[in-house]
Amino acid sequence: MAVNTSPESPLPVGEVSRLIGGWIDRLGAVWVEGQITQLSRRPGAGVVFLTLRDPSYDISVSVTCYRQVFDAVADVVSEGARVVVLAKPEWYAPRGQLSLRAAEIRPVGVGELLARLEQLKKALTREGLFAPERKKPLPFLPQLVGLVCGRASAAERDVLENARHRWPAVRFEVRNVAVQGVHAVPQVVQAVKELDAIEDVDVIIVARGGGSVEDLLPFSDEQLIRTVAECRTPVVSAIGHEPDNPLLDHVADLRASTPTDAAKKVVPDVGEEYERVRLLRDRARRCVAALVEREERGLAHALARPSIEDPHRMIDERADHVADLLDRGRRCLRHQLDRADSELTHTHARVVALSPAATLKRGYAVLQKADGHAVRDPGEVAAGEALRARVSEGEFSVRVDT
Repeated sequence: MAVNTSPESPLPVGEVSRLIGGWIDRLGAVWVEGQITQLSRRPGAGVVFLTLRDPSYDISVSVTCYRQVFDAVADVVSEGARVVVLAKPEWYAPRGQLSLRAAEIRPVGVGELLARLEQLKKALTREGLFAPERKKPLPFLPQLVGLVCGRASAAERDVLENARHRWPAVRFEVRNVAVQGVHAVPQVVQAVKELDAIEDVDVIIVARGGGSVEDLLPFSDEQLIRTVAECRTPVVSAIGHEPDNPLLDHVADLRASTPTDAAKKVVPDVGEEYERVRLLRDRARRCVAALVEREERGLAHALARPSIEDPHRMIDERADHVADLLDRGRRCLRHQLDRADSELTHTHARVVALSPAATLKRGYAVLQKADGHAVRDPGEVAAGEALRARVSEGEFSVRVDT
């Protein structure tokens, strides 16, 4: 509840501490889960001191318990272990410190951890964080590779040596972090965010060597999974060995079985690329040679055709044919003309023979009236009528006497 204070009537420190203690006492006992980061068991002391830490949010709280409470789990609990504690918050007024008084400590077993991870995996799958369509393709030849790994670790050495052996010009931006323990999650998350913010980084590798299920727990943390899912840069997961399968493998754009495998998948081998280029060049040369040979054969076949080998042959053959047709046409025309001439001569002879002129040449005359009609009957003329007489050599006038 609120306390009324002012600059003129402030509360003494002791009173404030007492009020805080009263408020905390009302909370009662709670079950708390965390990771033991510090453990102090002084010989002969009846109280055990330890620090319980939340690895996801980098928050710690002091815990005390009687020796007999801790002795019940001393064989299976040590620094780094994850535990569930039934404790009551306590306020130490003289120093103004908050701590938890543990009445029971239970270790979190591997089976329980795996069950929780499976539940988290299903929840994140429903959100679509592991969907294949979210995966980003890796660049063919990254110029700058971000690497998150332990300091001077075998994973770092494997990635750097294998990558530079495959492509000596590749550059790395390395972030050394804790890869297990309570500080692992915040440091890995911070390193991934820093590398993702660098524009020149083409791909990020998160690498760690093998370890137990507990050692690899930071790489299944929900905060880290969501951070990787929001990255704009492709992320490669290279955690542990082939059988290990933290949740980071599912959200990453590519999963590598080992750090060495990550180097091989991210960085192409210059020797292999040269060999691939050589093979492609040879293949292209063979294709071009085959194409040229095929075209040469086609050209030779075309040139071997009579029309190409002797292009004037067809013209000559056609010219002979045309000459034959021309001669035939001339003969036919000449024959037609000769026949027509013969028919014309015969017709002319007949016409001449039947012509009145021929009759006139034989001494006959044709009498014509004034209108030009020929006189065929004496009754057609009258006495004294003027007529014209036409003879072979001309004509003259005559008059009917009687």
